[in-house]
Formats: sequence, C-alpha cells, structure tokens
Amino acid sequence: MSTTKAVILARGLGTRMRRAFAGDRDQFAEAGLKGMIDVGRPFLDYVISALADAGILDVCLVIGPEHAAVHEYYGAMTTRRVRINFATQAEPLGTADALLAAESFAAGNHVLVLNSDNYYKVHTLRALRELNGPGAAVFERDALIRGSNISADRIASYAVVEFSADGVLERIVEKPGTDAIAALPDPAYVSMNSWSMPPEIFDACRAITPSPRGELEIQSAVQYAIDTLGVRFHVLTFHDGVLDLTQRSDIPAVTAALEGFTPVL
Repeated sequence: MSTTKAVILARGLGTRMRRAFAGDRDQFAEAGLKGMIDVGRPFLDYVISALADAGILDVCLVIGPEHAAVHEYYGAMTTRRVRINFATQAEPLGTADALLAAESFAAGNHVLVLNSDNYYKVHTLRALRELNGPGAAVFERDALIRGSNISADRIASYAVVEFSADGVLERIVEKPGTDAIAALPDPAYVSMNSWSMPPEIFDACRAITPSPRGELEIQSAVQYAIDTLGVRFHVLTFHDGVLDLTQRSDIPAVTAALEGFTPVL
C-alpha cells in the first residue's frame, strides 16, 4: 500500500531571503519563511496542493517555535483534501534534526520528505508515493536547468548522486565542484531533497554527526542508512524542472510559472 503521509521541512533559516526582505512589512518574508512568500497565494499552498494531487492525505509542517504565524494560518484553514499537522524543531540544527521532529507523525510508516521552498511536479510526487519504500527523486542536470528557474551556476553547487545500474542509490556528493562533476558518469543527476523515507531514517538521523557546514543534514543520514543500516534507496530519474524559491529574485519567475494554478487543500 502506498504511503499517504508527507513531511515538509518548513523551518529553513532563509538567510538570503531575510537579508533581501530586511525591513519589509511582510512578516513571513522578513522572517525568512520562504514557503510562506506570496506568489499569488503562499508558496506552501501550491506545494501542499500538489501533494494532495499526488494522493497524500496527511501533511506535517516542521516549523520553529518562533513560527506561530504559520500554525495560525494553516490551523485556521478548512481543508478538503489533506489534514495539516505540525511538528516543532526546537533549535535550527539542520534538516536531519528537523526530520526527527516529525518521527511521531510518521508513526513507523514510510513518509515523503521534501523542502518547503521547492515545487515538485505532481508526477514526481506520485511516483515517490507509489514506491512505498525508500527512494529518491533525482533530476538530470541539463534538463533541470532547462525546465527550472535555477541558473546553471546555482545548480553546480547542488548535491549530485551516484547509483548502480539497477537504480539503487550508492552515494550523495554534496557541493561537488567542477572536478567531481566531471568525474561522474554522463548524464549527471542532481538531488533536490525529495525523498520517500523509511522508518530507519530516524535512527540514522540520531546517529550522524554535524557535517563540515556544522549541521545535521538529511544527506548524511541517508548515506548512513545506506552504509550502516543496509537501506536500499531506489532512484527515480526525471528529466524536467523544479521551481525553487531560494532568493528574492526567484519570486517573479515562480509567480509567473504558477499563474493559473488554484491550490486546493
């Protein structure tokens, strides 16, 4: 049976977005809550609606204790297709720590896990949901550049993946650099942090140590699950785009791309 739960990591510090909106009267933008930026509706409305289109029934938003406004916004909303839950990450220690906050929501089940500042196409989310097992959605680098609002320079800093001939994830290479990318088999596939996570991922999140960037990162937890716990992540490859809302300059392109969509939660 396919999973019907998804976790959205909505606490991200949004440092660049906060700087860009310093002094702005939009409380969400100034707080760096990228998922709540208005792109016609709050960006998260579109993300959650796409999850519902893909068959997700329960969504958990992982937020910080300072983000009561997000809880108020969605807590006051009457939804038709999804139930919206909340988990609080006490301190901003990284994405793996954020995922740990949603362990009780997962309740021993597989869950989809994704960013709050990326809009993934419905067919990507549906394919992940129907795996009902460990998996990762990865995107062919050149196709991602063509089909997204993300520049080639920015994508060059994203994690790339290595996987076996039978489609099992072997390694995640964070911020690979030009030489590492050149050494990868062609075509290169990029991780956009979209996962079907098994229950074992929570033990992996507890076991890892901070990355060189000083954070407890999901990528490190996935690698630990592969290397130490023997989890096999099936790789789903895609040749299309993902909308990214990392910087203030992304807002016009994302708004234009979502024009005409009416989110239904």
